[in-house]
Amino acid sequence: MAPPATGIHWPTRSVRLGSGSGLMSPVAPPESFLSLLTGSFATPAAENPTVAMVEAAYRHHGLDARYLNCEVAPEALGDAVRGARAMGWAGFNCSIPHKVAVLRHLDELAASASVIGAVNCVVRDGDRLVGENTDGQGFLASLRTVTDPAGKAFVVLGAGGAARAIAVEAALAGAASVTVVNRDRARGAELVALLRERTPARAELVGWDGTYRPPESAQVVVNATSVGLFPHVDARLDLDPDGLRPHMVVADVIANPPRTALIRDAEERGCVTLDGLGMLVGQGVIGVRLWTGVDPDPTVMRATLERIFTA
Repeated sequence: MAPPATGIHWPTRSVRLGSGSGLMSPVAPPESFLSLLTGSFATPAAENPTVAMVEAAYRHHGLDARYLNCEVAPEALGDAVRGARAMGWAGFNCSIPHKVAVLRHLDELAASASVIGAVNCVVRDGDRLVGENTDGQGFLASLRTVTDPAGKAFVVLGAGGAARAIAVEAALAGAASVTVVNRDRARGAELVALLRERTPARAELVGWDGTYRPPESAQVVVNATSVGLFPHVDARLDLDPDGLRPHMVVADVIANPPRTALIRDAEERGCVTLDGLGMLVGQGVIGVRLWTGVDPDPTVMRATLERIFTA
């Protein structure tokens, strides 16, 4: 994909990374007063820490770029996208509840976003806005720090946008099976059908009709619901914590707060755990790379988030 273009000519300059790689980045030179613009459209937006993480990366790498966290109501999404296009934004994230609705405002979908049917990252490519889905890729980047997804038996709790992204990317990465656990059987069945049609993994649906107990055969258990998200930090999944066993990797997509009830329960039972910060950093790294051409330092991004949540 070409570097993000706007209606303005963006001269390039070499940006020195920590490794001294000297990648070229489409950002304004020092004498320019026009910054590269990126951001996020969501509602609610106030509790989303992505802005702090991304702007820390921009500062660390000396990029003349900004990330604007915007509260955008569903009925205003089209106006927001047209505004970003008109102002020459290099790209933007879409979070709850816009990941599916944004599709009709874009010019093109990347391969994974087309399969998943949801977009969380938009990239300007010339005159076109291209929808990407970095949620699943960010999750896999985090997961690979502790285990290889290939050959694993996954249990994915939920069937919304994050669940679709994680399930599809895990299946494409070689997961042996994906069990989707969801209260809305129709929505869960839709995801299972997608996995069976577009990926080689075995897929099955379990209706979430009562307290769910993960089977002993599960190797990776992922909460891809919004249960436990701020401000409802004491909310608990309807899940039997004694079904979590030491051989399992237990992950939660919730980043605010990172230590959810599920993570605490899993730690107490000897599981390897992955909090939502890992996925958030992973997808943030991909977004910054797509918008600027620079590979950001993930340790800087995670450290920023950890300072926020331990303050």
